[in-house]
Amino acid sequence: MQEEPEQQQSEETPEAAPEQPAEDAPAEAPADEPAAEEPAADAEPEPAEQLSPRARRKLARATAPAEPRPQRSPEERARERAEQRARKSVGRRRWRQKRKEKARAAGKEAVAPQAQPAAPKEPGTRKVQQGVVVSSRADKTITVRIDRVGRHRVYGKVVRQSSTLHAHDERNEAGEGDVVRVVEARPLSRTKRWRLVQILEKAR
Repeated sequence: MQEEPEQQQSEETPEAAPEQPAEDAPAEAPADEPAAEEPAADAEPEPAEQLSPRARRKLARATAPAEPRPQRSPEERARERAEQRARKSVGRRRWRQKRKEKARAAGKEAVAPQAQPAAPKEPGTRKVQQGVVVSSRADKTITVRIDRVGRHRVYGKVVRQSSTLHAHDERNEAGEGDVVRVVEARPLSRTKRWRLVQILEKAR
């Protein structure tokens, strides 16, 4: 009589077997995730990025399949470097020879400009200034004041400017107050770049 309730209790609470997911059932996509949009047939393809030739070569080297090379000893590597240098040296020598021959042929066809007589060099025009002698105390040197009068480019006001220069007077002819004409010359001293040409008016 006591065994019946235990058997009935065991029948009422059977052990729940672990549920295994059905492999054949298709997995449902979550509702909140949007479905992948298929590219439209009429959509224009995006233009490929334009690469420079250098970048293209670099990309080709990076994507090229690597060929395994046999292990070499330091002597073999040194021999290969020496052979490569020798090949390059021969190529450079051949290229220089061709360039020399081409230049020699071009020189024979064209008339060398050195063969023609050089035209006589004409002297350029030298500047001439007119001013008043303000000092003649130095030997063979006079100080000339150059006065300039002109209108301002923007405001139109009459502007007076003056500058002084040293001129060479070989005979010490000019005196203070004389109106003289000087011409540009080669550097005669540290400050002298002009030479006396003519005394236009003597001082009174």
